[in-house]
Amino acid sequence: MEAAGEVLRSGSSQELHVLAVDDSYVDRKVIEKLLKISSCKVTAVESGARALQFLGLDGEKGALGFNGLKVNLIMTDYSMPGMTGYELLKKIKRSSAFREIPVVIMSSENILTRIDSCLEEGAEEFLVKPVKLSDVRRLMKDCIMRGETEVKEGRRVDKRKLEDDNRTSSLSSSSSTPSSSPSPPSSPPFGFDVATSELISSPPHSSKRAKLRDSD
Repeated sequence: MEAAGEVLRSGSSQELHVLAVDDSYVDRKVIEKLLKISSCKVTAVESGARALQFLGLDGEKGALGFNGLKVNLIMTDYSMPGMTGYELLKKIKRSSAFREIPVVIMSSENILTRIDSCLEEGAEEFLVKPVKLSDVRRLMKDCIMRGETEVKEGRRVDKRKLEDDNRTSSLSSSSSTPSSSPSPPSSPPFGFDVATSELISSPPHSSKRAKLRDSD
């Protein structure tokens, strides 16, 4: 399997930044080590309240975090005192600034109703502890692919907008240019014989019949 560090070097010029949330010191250090092995920058906090403070969703700080770093992924434990990972997930997904950030829930308990609730609320994935290095590498690869897709879609939208602007500009310039209207047919000169006019405009065989009538 391709290592996440190799994926980062080949598919992304920017180091991924992960916010890890876990009240257990041991679990927090384990996930932090796995992320660093996968060439990620890690910010590890011990509670949901601390995570909200870092994101600026506690109403007291800006939305850029302590170091002004963009967060690419949030990994949070489910069972935490004060605020569960599920409650943290809901707050993040209801934020216009952070709802697009993928959130992964971790838990030592494999409870189907808990898993379904998190996925329905918008969790990217639900991992059962202990989290493995292969899980982290797969998540990093998914994040990189998601980022590349967003960049491509952004470029596609910009290109489409440019084409629409050029088309609108072309239509505006063509509509402002006065169109040349055909000149009206000139009226026959005064005293012009109507019969002569009909002969001129008639096909040749009609003209031949008219001459035969005159000879008779």
